[in-house]
Amino acid sequence: MWLHCLLTFRLQEYEARTGRTCKPPPQSSRRKNFEFEPLSTTALILEDRPSNLPAKSVEEALRHRQEYDEMVAEAKKREIKDAYKRKKIMKERFKQEENIASAMVIWINEILPNWEVMRSTRRVRELWWQGLPPSVRGKVWSLAVGNELNITPELYEIFLSRAKERWKSFSETSSENDAEGVSVADREASLELIKLDISRTFPSLYIFQKGGPYHDVLHSILGAYTCYRPDVGYVQGMSFIAAVLILNLEEADAFIAFANLLNKPCQLAFFRVDHNMMLKYFATFEVFFEENLSKLFLHFKSYSLTPDIYLIDWIFTLYSKSLPLDLACRVWDVFCRDGEEFLFRTGLGILRLYEDILLQMDFIHIAQFLTKLPEDITSEKLFSCIAAIQMQNSTKKWTQVFASVMKDIKEGDKNNSPALKS
Repeated sequence: MWLHCLLTFRLQEYEARTGRTCKPPPQSSRRKNFEFEPLSTTALILEDRPSNLPAKSVEEALRHRQEYDEMVAEAKKREIKDAYKRKKIMKERFKQEENIASAMVIWINEILPNWEVMRSTRRVRELWWQGLPPSVRGKVWSLAVGNELNITPELYEIFLSRAKERWKSFSETSSENDAEGVSVADREASLELIKLDISRTFPSLYIFQKGGPYHDVLHSILGAYTCYRPDVGYVQGMSFIAAVLILNLEEADAFIAFANLLNKPCQLAFFRVDHNMMLKYFATFEVFFEENLSKLFLHFKSYSLTPDIYLIDWIFTLYSKSLPLDLACRVWDVFCRDGEEFLFRTGLGILRLYEDILLQMDFIHIAQFLTKLPEDITSEKLFSCIAAIQMQNSTKKWTQVFASVMKDIKEGDKNNSPALKS
């Protein structure tokens, strides 16, 4: 239709300019029988040629009609497929929401009131594996992590006040040492690093950056921790852990969980940069890496690609920086249930998920890939791979293998593991 209008307009223009009259090309009556007017440029194949050109043959017209019908059919097929896909996604989302609502009732009415009795039962562990409902997630994390340090909200306020005093007095006391034996200059550098890192914490959410609703809370928790644990101070990666806790807990509770979480052996080894302990964790990880993914293990070994290259960032942030936030929270769910072992099992699950891709890569591309994982990684696929990982070497479980590695290293046996070579 638009082509006919354009030709008519051009003819009228020509007549006005030359004074000559031209007959417009006759409209084809064939178009009147169409069920609908073609709106795309693909419909041009059905247009008749201008009158000054030879008309289409019957065969050519039929072929064009067939091509157009095929295009329309393909477009309809894609539309139906997309509609089915959208419907499936909505159905899965609705089912997921129903499951979360159902699980929430069980957690609130049955499990939490009887926590000590029910936490280790098979039913609760299976429900836990499926992911905690957001409404109870913070409470369950707090209970699972515990409070061995006996920190109270009042104690948090004390260390927060101390941190605020330090922020005000740094310029006057930068050359003095504090009572714990950590120089004020070092503490100042630690607190300056906090300011820098807060702006880098979940930047796409815009809630932890300056002016955001959680900026001051994150700053307070991290600052208070540097005063509470001057021997550890602030280490990059902590801001992500504190931020995840803030999203699920009230401020004081988040600090209590944060301090206790970082006091666990694995986190303490990494955040205090205890190289010997870190090497033991890497060596234990490699035992299960070889056991579960022998082909990929040999591929990594051929490039001397050791676990520290990718595991450090994963462990430091408990996957909250490496994985989508909702998926990271589900990893945290089971980590709170199973402890440090699950962090390394998750690492093996990621390697299993991308095994075929990684086997085609060299050292540089593997390192780049594992440093920035694909954003489309899904909970279902990852947890399916994690479930397939066996955390048992022969008859030894994670804790037993770790104890053996500790013993072997003490005796000077390096087990020929590349991760143990300094």
